[in-house]
Amino acid sequence: MTRNVVISGGGTGIGLAAAQAFAADGDRVLLLGRRAEVLERAGVPYALVYAADLSKPRAVRGVERFVAREFGTVDVLIHSAGGAGYLEPKVDSDEPLDVVLHNWTLNFGLNTLTAVLLTEALKDRLADPGGRVLFLSSIAAYRGSGSGAYAGSKAALHPYAHDLARQLGPRGVTVNVVAPGYVEDTEFFGDVMDEERRARLVAETSTGRAATPGDVAATLHWLASHAASHITSQIIQVNGGAERGH
Repeated sequence: MTRNVVISGGGTGIGLAAAQAFAADGDRVLLLGRRAEVLERAGVPYALVYAADLSKPRAVRGVERFVAREFGTVDVLIHSAGGAGYLEPKVDSDEPLDVVLHNWTLNFGLNTLTAVLLTEALKDRLADPGGRVLFLSSIAAYRGSGSGAYAGSKAALHPYAHDLARQLGPRGVTVNVVAPGYVEDTEFFGDVMDEERRARLVAETSTGRAATPGDVAATLHWLASHAASHITSQIIQVNGGAERGH
C-alpha cells in the first residue's frame, strides 16, 4: 500500500537517504527544508517539495495547508531538520551573554521547535491507525556537547516524544526517536571536522567505522514498518556502540 511520507530536512544527509528509501517502496514523499534549490536538486523520484522555515508558525501553517491539499493523511512523519548551528550566521556581539542567548535560541529553534511545531500542525492528519512519528536526536543528548545548547535541544525531544506516544497511542500511532552518533556525508559539521577529530569519533565505535546516512535511514524505515507496530516511546541509538546501553 502506498503511504504518504513527510520528511523535514529532506534535501540532504539523513533526511535525503530516508526519502530515497521510502520512494524506493513507491511511497509518496514530501521533502521539507529551508532551501528550495537544495530540495529541488535532491533527485528523489516523483517527490513533492516545499520550502519553509519550520521554526516559524506562519511557515508551518503553510506546510499544513499544502499537506492537506496534496496528501490529506500523513502515514509517516520524519523530523530530520536541524543542526548545531555550524552553517548559521554568527552573532554580531562580543558580549558573552549575547553569544549564549544566540546559541541556545538558535539550537532550540533548529532542533526542537521545528519538530514540535510541525508535529502539532500535522498530528490530526496522522493515519489512524498506523501513523508513525519519528524524531532525530543525537548521541549528544546523552553526553552533552560544546556549550550544551545542541545537546539540550536534542534531549528536549525525548520527553516530548514520550508524551506524544501516550497521547497518540490510543489512535494506533507510534512515536519513536532515533539517536545517531557520528554520521559522515552530511552537512552537519560544515567545515569544522578535521582528520584528528574524525579518527577520535570513529575510534569510539565498536564497529570501527562512521555511520552513513543510509544506516540511520534504514532504522527509520524499519520503525515506520508494520513490523515495528508495537514499538513506541523508545529511543533507538545508531552509533556503532560509541554510546553503550541506556
